[in-house]
Amino acid sequence: MLPAAATLCFDAMHQVCPISPISSVEPLLIQSALSGAAQLAHPSTPRPLAAAPSAKPIGEPWISEDDLLLDVSLTFLGAAQCVTGSKYLLTLDQGRQRRQLMIDCGLFQGLKELRLRNREPLPLPVPDLEAVVLTHAHIDHSGYLPKLVRDGFRGAIFCTDATADLLEIMLLDSAKLQEEEAAYANAKGYSKHHPAEPLYTIADARQVLTLLRSVPYDTPVQVTDQVHVVFRDAGHILGSAIAELTVKGSQQSKKLVFSGDLGRYDNPVLYDPTPIETADVLLVESTYGDRDTRIQDPEQELVRLVNEALAHGGVLLIAAFAVGRTQTLLYYLKKLRQEGRIPKVPVYVDSPMGIRVTSLFQHHTAAHRLGESNPFYFENLTFVSEQQQSKALNQLAGPAIIISSSGMLTGGRIIHHLYHRLPRPQDTLLLVGYQAEGTRGRDLQDGAQQIKMFGEVVPVHCHVSELDGFSAHADRSELLRWLSNFKKPPKRTFVVHGEPEAATKLAQTLHHDLGWPSVIVPEYRESAKLFTGI
Repeated sequence: MLPAAATLCFDAMHQVCPISPISSVEPLLIQSALSGAAQLAHPSTPRPLAAAPSAKPIGEPWISEDDLLLDVSLTFLGAAQCVTGSKYLLTLDQGRQRRQLMIDCGLFQGLKELRLRNREPLPLPVPDLEAVVLTHAHIDHSGYLPKLVRDGFRGAIFCTDATADLLEIMLLDSAKLQEEEAAYANAKGYSKHHPAEPLYTIADARQVLTLLRSVPYDTPVQVTDQVHVVFRDAGHILGSAIAELTVKGSQQSKKLVFSGDLGRYDNPVLYDPTPIETADVLLVESTYGDRDTRIQDPEQELVRLVNEALAHGGVLLIAAFAVGRTQTLLYYLKKLRQEGRIPKVPVYVDSPMGIRVTSLFQHHTAAHRLGESNPFYFENLTFVSEQQQSKALNQLAGPAIIISSSGMLTGGRIIHHLYHRLPRPQDTLLLVGYQAEGTRGRDLQDGAQQIKMFGEVVPVHCHVSELDGFSAHADRSELLRWLSNFKKPPKRTFVVHGEPEAATKLAQTLHHDLGWPSVIVPEYRESAKLFTGI
């Protein structure tokens, strides 16, 4: 059983009801309670207010002033003390009228106990959900959308232009995997459900695409008649955004900022995260909230690792996310080859999704630094589209480089490459980026001597290296650099999208070291009242 959702609230006397925070984060007492709240309004015809009393004095209004005031609360349905399943439910109450929208709608990945949450019913009537605001296309932020549609959602989904194009690639791929996994479970008979059903289907994913409303960066758009959003470049992947939501009440307006996933500064492909100066409430990610991952010279480190791997005479297998990391690696490999710093060996990109994503950079030139040229292509580069071509690479002796996904080794074509490469002492596996708890990538990063796949135990005899500096996530120093842009601390800050140690460390820094007044590490399904009576 999951713990009941805790609630943080403020009554009219400015008293605090505790929310059971992590014990190491003291500062949940807030200097003064926030006043005000906001209502979610439907972009079409609003629902009627509750009926007025039948007997009223002549000249007295049917609707009292209190009925027009708005309360705003937020429920953390994912990415709370973990780095997956990002979902935040924004609830706006006006008298007896309730309206809800969701910010991000991600799939839980990694540990089984997390993945099981994908099957839990959401604590809301899904058909009544009015809209979704999406920060970017990564599956841990968008991959639950087809399930939402399957359960009756038909509202608008707001995202950036590039994110809309990425979703067509990523959600159809995710749905295909869901169908294939269910079919395999039925064929092998290992599921406790008979028959095993996919979480959602390709038809559900296609339905999602009809609901997308794409918006350019820095352009305000009305989500409902009392909520609007502006997307700012987050610098994480193509099209990634910081979402600035403004909720307008009858007396006040309040600004909520959702950082999404923040990218790195000085990225040669993407722009720096946009500085934000004000917020009443902030949700900030904390993937690397407890450590720095930037290396002094990432190019030189990549040169060293590539040359060492190829010196063994084998194949360098690079585990890279199809979106973002694959393109960054191609940029660097092209540059280093042109400069003569690494050998011009054959390079294979064996990721159908990665290939399609790479082509999108030519269609969204304003969203990256590389201009309108063809920035990723070079001699001896092969994009492997067909499955038979992919399987043929298992016989490749080297020296060569294979870039494949998924980046955490949880699925995709890289799995059959691992099966053949892990036992070979002359080959090298290079992990590039964050490896979540419960993934094969984390196990290998932690020194596992054997890995289970395809029902077999595969010994690890190859070299295993890692290159943290190429993560698409801001590290601790970069998070603090972005947070330093606020002219004054938000009244309340929620630290999300981080494992407990990382989230807690960042929260402690913000409160103890920087003096931010209210910094909270929320728990899964916890709710917080943000504003009362605005």
